[in-house]
Amino acid sequence: MRTGDRDDPDLTDEATYERLRSPSRRALLRLSAGAGLTAGLGGGLLTALGPPAAAATAARAGAARAGTASGGIVKPLPPELFIQHGTNAEMRWEAMHRQGYLTPADRFFVRNHTATPLIDPRTWRLKLWGTGLAGRPTEDRPIELTYEDLLGLPAETLTASIECTGNGRGFFASQQGQGASGTPWRLGAVGVARWHGVRLSTVLRRAGITREAVDIMPRGLDADYVDKGENLGRVRRPLPVAKAMKDVLLAYRMNGAPLPPDHGHPVRLAVPSWVGIASVKWLGDIQVADEPLFSPWNTRYYRLFGPEYPPDGSAPLTTMNVKSAFELPWDATLPAARPLALRGRSWSGGGRIRRVEVSADGGATWRAARLRDRRPDPRGWTRWEFPWRPQRPGSYELLARATDETGATQPATVPHNTLGYLFGAVVRHPVTVI
Repeated sequence: MRTGDRDDPDLTDEATYERLRSPSRRALLRLSAGAGLTAGLGGGLLTALGPPAAAATAARAGAARAGTASGGIVKPLPPELFIQHGTNAEMRWEAMHRQGYLTPADRFFVRNHTATPLIDPRTWRLKLWGTGLAGRPTEDRPIELTYEDLLGLPAETLTASIECTGNGRGFFASQQGQGASGTPWRLGAVGVARWHGVRLSTVLRRAGITREAVDIMPRGLDADYVDKGENLGRVRRPLPVAKAMKDVLLAYRMNGAPLPPDHGHPVRLAVPSWVGIASVKWLGDIQVADEPLFSPWNTRYYRLFGPEYPPDGSAPLTTMNVKSAFELPWDATLPAARPLALRGRSWSGGGRIRRVEVSADGGATWRAARLRDRRPDPRGWTRWEFPWRPQRPGSYELLARATDETGATQPATVPHNTLGYLFGAVVRHPVTVI
């Protein structure tokens, strides 16, 4: 998929994200779709004037009437592939050793706010509504798109990573002595897949998005999220229209197969390079507005809070940062006096990885790793290999640091934030040589 014209605003910058959402910046949000487009897709693909509110609520309940899986996750979680964190499951990095470029669905991490819903695609509907659409369809009288409608639209394929914003959170405590709230992921809350579906821009244009549209708000069909007794409703997070029209996919296939339940079946968003919360799973409706939109997921969460940030936090987080991981068990045991090929992967929301360096002596010296992918996808990751022959038994710390095409390099430490987002420092991977 094309990532946009050279003159597109920098959608990966948090300050730009805030600016684009301001009504005063609407001139930057010009779309090729004119205000005169109708709310119909033609040929009966979109149906305006959907069911009233009561019927829509019943339809949503019916779509998920199969309920949820025991423990919140549907697929098997064998301990050799996953570390389970409640309703979340972290991929073990050794499970990617000698795998191909893509993360198989059976070992792709799971991040759930509540539990995986089981949704029947025959009753599923995508509803579009709001003041940013021609005719201003409302939430109780929306434009509707069926699963079959979506399958009938022009489709594209996108290879991209999806990564939890808190990936690496556990290292704030273990490496920097600074605790952070949330799931204590190591580095396994990331995966790269081949997503197949319809451009979000295609659906928005045919639904009649107007020049005045500023934000869209995708919302999932999983259960309401309750935090400390407060019901915050279903997961939803705004996207600026400029990003929505640029490179976002309404995905219904993953690695050549229909989306598995835990990964968003029947339809999810795939938002390249951005924080994982933007790639809403089990997509149910999209609000399109001519003014900025807000939810707990861009005000209370997914900002940086702490002493080094403003009282109301940073701007909402957008781009993921640079990270590297070894395809090794944590606390791996390795043989001494034998040549080893250490393998790993590095990735960045800023684009392609240009260089990876590895240290086998805790950071005292660094040597370049060999990059294994000649032209890796800039929205995916780069595989690498490093030869090592440990001479003596003992405990070691292996370090890998990557540099992306923007020049961003993993630092030794990162500023602390209370929610533990965007840990991008070099991770010290312990191994024992015997």
